[in-house]
Amino acid sequence: MKKQVRSREVLPVLLTLFLLLVLVPLVAEAQSRRITGKVTASANTEVLQGVNVLIKGNTRKGAITDSQGMFSLEAAPTDVLVISFIGFKSKEIPVGSETTINITLDEDATQLTELIVTGTRNTGRTILETPVPVDVISIKDIMGELPQIDLAQMLAYVAPSFNAVRSQGGDLDSHVDPVQLRNMAPNQILVLINGKRRHTSALLITGTAVGSPSTSVDMLTIPASAVDRVEILRDGAAAQYGSDAVAGVVNIILKKGTNKLTGSLTGGGYLNSGGQAGALTNAGKPDGFNYQFDANYGFKIAERGYLNISGQITQRRPTLRPFVNDWGFYDNTYLSNLRTDKHGNPVITNPELVAAQAAGNTAQAAALQTQDGLMSARGLTKADFAVYAGMPAVTLGSAFYNAGYEINPNTTLYSFGGASYKFLEGYSCYFRRPAQTDRFNYLLYPNGFRPQMTSNTSDISNTVGIKSKIGEFSVDFSNTFGRNSMRIGMVNTMNASLGSNTPVNMYLGTHQFSQNSTNLDFSRYFKGIMNGLNIAFGAEMRIENYKIMKGQDESFAYGDAGVLTVTKDGALIGPDGKPLEDASSTPIVDAAGNPLQVYAGQQVTVKSLSSNCQCFAGFGPKNERNEYRTTMAAYLDAELELTRKFLVAAAVRVENYSDFGGVSIGKLALRYSITNNLTIRGSIASGFRAPSLQELNYTHTATAFVPDANGIPQPLDVTTYPTNSTAARVLGIKGLRQENSRTYGLGLTYQPTRGFEITVDAYQIDVDNRIFRTSYFNASEVGNNYDEVIGGGEAQFFVNGANVRSRGLEFVGNYTYNMARNKSLTFTLATIFSKNTILTRKTLDLNVENLTPEQVVGKYLGRDVTGQFETGTPRTKLIGSATYRFDKFNVMLRGTYFGSVTERSVSSDDQGNYYDQTFSPQAIFDLSVGYDLSRNVKLSIGGSNIFDKYPQILRPENQGFYLYSNNQQGSNGAYYYGRIMFNF
Repeated sequence: MKKQVRSREVLPVLLTLFLLLVLVPLVAEAQSRRITGKVTASANTEVLQGVNVLIKGNTRKGAITDSQGMFSLEAAPTDVLVISFIGFKSKEIPVGSETTINITLDEDATQLTELIVTGTRNTGRTILETPVPVDVISIKDIMGELPQIDLAQMLAYVAPSFNAVRSQGGDLDSHVDPVQLRNMAPNQILVLINGKRRHTSALLITGTAVGSPSTSVDMLTIPASAVDRVEILRDGAAAQYGSDAVAGVVNIILKKGTNKLTGSLTGGGYLNSGGQAGALTNAGKPDGFNYQFDANYGFKIAERGYLNISGQITQRRPTLRPFVNDWGFYDNTYLSNLRTDKHGNPVITNPELVAAQAAGNTAQAAALQTQDGLMSARGLTKADFAVYAGMPAVTLGSAFYNAGYEINPNTTLYSFGGASYKFLEGYSCYFRRPAQTDRFNYLLYPNGFRPQMTSNTSDISNTVGIKSKIGEFSVDFSNTFGRNSMRIGMVNTMNASLGSNTPVNMYLGTHQFSQNSTNLDFSRYFKGIMNGLNIAFGAEMRIENYKIMKGQDESFAYGDAGVLTVTKDGALIGPDGKPLEDASSTPIVDAAGNPLQVYAGQQVTVKSLSSNCQCFAGFGPKNERNEYRTTMAAYLDAELELTRKFLVAAAVRVENYSDFGGVSIGKLALRYSITNNLTIRGSIASGFRAPSLQELNYTHTATAFVPDANGIPQPLDVTTYPTNSTAARVLGIKGLRQENSRTYGLGLTYQPTRGFEITVDAYQIDVDNRIFRTSYFNASEVGNNYDEVIGGGEAQFFVNGANVRSRGLEFVGNYTYNMARNKSLTFTLATIFSKNTILTRKTLDLNVENLTPEQVVGKYLGRDVTGQFETGTPRTKLIGSATYRFDKFNVMLRGTYFGSVTERSVSSDDQGNYYDQTFSPQAIFDLSVGYDLSRNVKLSIGGSNIFDKYPQILRPENQGFYLYSNNQQGSNGAYYYGRIMFNF
């Protein structure tokens, strides 16, 4: 119970307060003087920004270190400075006669809360004090105890709102792991490095976890050894940072330390038990072996600067998850030698049968005319024709640097960047069966073939800047350049229309994306306005360039292997006097059943052999692009502490795109401290995202596989056309528009005791004109002579398909219990409950003759696409972990729960029942055990998905390329690793 003050005690109390308020400052004024100094970390001499330097007994009087670690304040000789910084042990230093005091702080691993720079331009604010949710993940501290070895996968298994779905197939979709936040599309998250915009990959990922075509930063090109920490801002921040920050921001903070060498060597592999699919899969030996070496070292530069260098070398072998199907590998024309070339000469595809017939062995001849008999004679099994899903093989080398040099106490030059090279080879294509006569060549691949895609990716980035002072304003001027170039290839392939002269390894083309950003930022903190006002403003100019460069001619050409040039007038017959036969061994005749009459010089397509490279056509002259965009932007950002408990933050931004015009967006955020350890916060923001240059200009022909009446996937060549193409305009497809968004957030933070923190945040994100990809349109459906525009293939487009909404509730809790000496127990629990909804479909009145309005709606935005957005990813993701440290040991156990997923199909049975499927929730567990051999060397062993949990198998009607669902933990199964870490 609070003690009441009696009335007779009021006068002495007031008198005492008056004396303290009036006399004490007068005495202090006479004795105080200006004290300056610098604060650094004792372990690596890194300057510390945002450190609190206070006068003991007077928390209202003090300073915060700037970006150079400098502070300045008034203090008396009798005062004691209290220096505190989250993550470091506090210090108390008497002022005495000193006027310059340089301070070093020791790290304190038991302190979890960290100061953040993302989402606020005011230094010295912790994650519990921000008006919006920010996760701070110390990569340097956790990478030694995680089974995952690349940055994106590390974050996906420690931050529930962050996701990085690793595709196990799908053409080029497995060549970049798209990163996501709050179950939004990858192009609605902005990635920064040291607060500067990171360029995206050149690749447009056409099949993402939420059904939207998207670009993404390739985080595999950023070595984890270079990263100090990652700050994940879970809130709309387009007004603060610009386009793409609809769902939030991921800011990667690089290391600055010097005079310390750290590194690790990791090796591991997958158990490959085969899962629970029985005869449909083929259990193999352990696969996916990977090896990774990381190192980091920092140099001092004349005691006033630093150069921190990191490197990574990675080698990964593929994981192969075969789907052993029975789709009719050989047809009757193959088994019975009924095929002919374009001249009508027989093609012997079953020489074993010819030999058996010549020997008069009728029993053997009969057996060889069956699929099983011929496979047995050739020593083949169904597994030899299986479709391979799995992770691709990767060879990666990357190097990053981070440097800074203090010219004077107010001015610092800085620079950072890196370069990486990645070679990737994946099994992401269907097996080409000999029964597929339009893409078959007996001389090259008598039993069919399995194409493999390759990519050679080079990535470079560089930032140069200067931080200084102009009067009372801090100034940051910088330029950031980044380029991602992907050279695409195919091996074990062919162009059937070129015949036996086709190359079997081909260069398909190069995609390149470049981005240059110039930024000028000002900020100033006004201590005397209420409880403090921080103002920031600045401008940005960004130039982007997207290129598609064509591949070799054979990768996109249509050859004449199936085209006959008639030498004389007459009937189209072969040497046997019978009509020539097409690729399906059907006679080519007129309406009366007679051979066609032809004339000399006429060209007749006898065999409709597939053109282009199998399974991914090369990029030809019609696909080439070289497009530019310029963006100009200006912003104003303010944070005002009305009282010590009440913070108001606001931002406004104007941007002008050279191809989309101007836009104004804003944000308002509030934070109120109910008590010292309980705070509520909320935000509202608008956003804007112009379609990327890739979305606007990507065009390509690929081979899709669509089930026939028997459920067997059959090849279909589909071209994606840009919206400014003739194919789009004739159909009535409109040009892409920008996406506009509105974000709402409400949350609370609670710290019941030191080392125990809880945050709860609810959000809603509405996006208008979200970009999706249509289903296929063919010439017979569209009519209107559409075949003159698109030929015999099918067409699809990127469109503003719908207005969408994402809602969710996020919970993050951390607790550290320090026991006896050298013993601690840390618990973390983090989860997201989310829901995606299609609010309104955007359907156009297309120019089609032979489709009903309902069919047009279904093709414009298919139920498979809407299903992938709404239910195709887990609505619930929960991560719980416990870490126990004692003496030289540490043990980490982590469980990850993926909620249920429902995949919607566009196919149905005779009664109209769609082949939809719901997959039950999945839970997997990771374990690591570490031991300190010495102060400098540590061993760690463990695994991910240690109980070898596979997802549910797909229902038979949906089994095509994949056998298992890929939208939860994937079908790689258990992974085990060993690691040695060192620091000197």
